[in-house]
Amino acid sequence: MDLNLGQNVINGTIPAEIRQLPKMQYLSLGINNLTGSVPPELGSLTNLISLSFGSNNFNGPLPPQLGNLVSLQQLYIDGSGVNGPIPRELSNLKSLEILWASDNRFTGKLPEFFVNFMNFQVLRLEGTLLEGPIPSNYGALNKLQDLRIGDLHTEDSSLDFVENLTSLSILSLRNCRIIGQLPEKLSSFGNLEILDLSFNKLTGQIPRSFEDFASLRFLYLGSNNLSGKLPPNIMRSNLTALDVSFNSLSGDLTPKGSGLSMNVFGTAISDRTSDGSKASSTLSCLQGNTRCLDIASSSSFSINSGGTETESADGTKYDNDSETLSAASFYMNPSNRWAVSSSGIFISNPHGQNYIAETGSQITSTLDSELYKTARMSPNSLRYYGFGLSDGKYKVELHFAEIQMDDSHSWKGLGRRLFDVYIQGEKVLEDLNIQKEAGGSKRALVKTFEANVTNRVMEIHFLWAGKGTCCIPFQSTYGPLVSAIHVTQVEKYGGSSKNKKKRVGIIFGIVAGSAAGVLIVSSVFYLCWANRKGPIHMKVATDSPTKG
Repeated sequence: MDLNLGQNVINGTIPAEIRQLPKMQYLSLGINNLTGSVPPELGSLTNLISLSFGSNNFNGPLPPQLGNLVSLQQLYIDGSGVNGPIPRELSNLKSLEILWASDNRFTGKLPEFFVNFMNFQVLRLEGTLLEGPIPSNYGALNKLQDLRIGDLHTEDSSLDFVENLTSLSILSLRNCRIIGQLPEKLSSFGNLEILDLSFNKLTGQIPRSFEDFASLRFLYLGSNNLSGKLPPNIMRSNLTALDVSFNSLSGDLTPKGSGLSMNVFGTAISDRTSDGSKASSTLSCLQGNTRCLDIASSSSFSINSGGTETESADGTKYDNDSETLSAASFYMNPSNRWAVSSSGIFISNPHGQNYIAETGSQITSTLDSELYKTARMSPNSLRYYGFGLSDGKYKVELHFAEIQMDDSHSWKGLGRRLFDVYIQGEKVLEDLNIQKEAGGSKRALVKTFEANVTNRVMEIHFLWAGKGTCCIPFQSTYGPLVSAIHVTQVEKYGGSSKNKKKRVGIIFGIVAGSAAGVLIVSSVFYLCWANRKGPIHMKVATDSPTKG
């Protein structure tokens, strides 16, 4: 017996009378407006093979009676609204193969009893309040093909458990407080295509064996404590995207061709296509927090994220930011006044890897509709930098409009985009929902903040932390999105030593050169990064393919 009520915008609660359908095998209630608690009567449907009630508005904990569903193979509860500890009674679900449970307010330790699920193939548990560490006994789950855990709190985790998970094709452990070194054995995993260990505390070198990583296509190791030289032949593998940004790494990098995207910003890795001699001669000005005096100061920058150059109604000129970015990218604009860094892959996007959103619709609540018709977006991390700024206090205007998600009365209007925003390393917005705060889709929203600049650089970071829906109105609709950025100085600091010592977030130096601009700016970040004691910020997460 199969009952599919998904994508119907059903309101109300699940009636207790559901228990009168004991022969039910497939029950789908996902992507609706269901509220209340998840009824314990679902535990009476002991013939269930697949149960889905994700993307709803439930509250309260999961009922322990779900542990009675001993035939259950698939459980989709992502974004359902449930909270509290994961009931230990679920350890009885020994037939379970697939569990999607991201974007719920689960608390407590990451359950050790998951080891009972010896048929586990897919586990997704991101954007929760769960605490680490990742239990070492997960190493027995050798049928896992897709493992995504993110945003663990409190305790550090080790990667030792993954060494026997040789069936993995996707391994994503973003922001899980992972310590230690990268296991050499990973490079022998014959099916592993996506490896994302960004925003952790990994140390040591990238193993030389990664040069022979035959299956790997996407490698994300950004925002760790890795050191040493990048394996020189790592680009000769089948990599499509490489992100090692914000690590104390060095070495030379020779791209193998136009098919590779890479981000080495915040490292001392040199791109052999750049003018290395000019970089070396200019780098001396960065020692000891000294200034690069050959760069003219500015007091503002404005960017039309994802769009072409435009002028707003008040006369502000927004720079062109329509450069095509990819799964791991860093781009500096021609004037060397600002740059953008992007990291992440939309794993199941039916429209391909597109990092710019566009609409032909008019944007309301603004006189500058054109400014909001394009936007930069990212499945993980999107950073903007302003360079050459004079010391002072700045007004930061962030412009948003939700142009991907509908606010219609159909199921397509049930999507939720949530992400965090940091300015100068300080979190200024958590779980921003553009559509909700603007009062609907295709409506302008402006958020204004103040931030200090003390060494000529402004950093604005948009970060996805595993929350919100993943697949409404289509697969891979999630992650940070920004329409425009406008930064202006409101107060200029004097030359006192007191002001010079002020610091918000990370202190950067800056050099720009037409041929070696990207390399030199990256070197600045490396010098600061090499002396840091931890990641810049600890918040991040990924998408979800179609439920079969």
